[in-house]
Amino acid sequence: MTARDSKTRRINPKAAGFRLRIGPSTLHRYGVFALEDIPNDRRVIEYTGKRISRLQAWKTVAPKDIYIAGMNSRWCIDGRRGGSGAQFINHSCRPNLNWQCLHSRLYFYSCRKIRAGEELTVNYRYQIKLKRIPCRCGARRCRGTLQVILS
Repeated sequence: MTARDSKTRRINPKAAGFRLRIGPSTLHRYGVFALEDIPNDRRVIEYTGKRISRLQAWKTVAPKDIYIAGMNSRWCIDGRRGGSGAQFINHSCRPNLNWQCLHSRLYFYSCRKIRAGEELTVNYRYQIKLKRIPCRCGARRCRGTLQVILS
């Protein structure tokens, strides 16, 4: 791990409502883990970073890992620049978090009780036309991909 990596793999305590840590994940590289129990329906962490337009997001050359979260039809947040640590939350087809955009800010909320030590996950619902990105969440009804499957 380089000095730059250690700086970027930290949870910003100002953005988090609970004690969280970033560590190795069985789902994908690194993940965010609860250090304490988190009750249902609580604001867990804000997704921060540089605000970019949807057009800028589409023009971004996809790096090895994508840290761009859509807020609405006009704006996205690039978590690689000024991220709170929430950019390391991995995908699951059966997540324990969901997101809400409130007053031009993106927040993750618990959708059930999360136990200390549990990895935080959210359903990415990618709708972008990237190559198929396989899902490794292990959920009983896993759809096998991070993208939304349109019928």
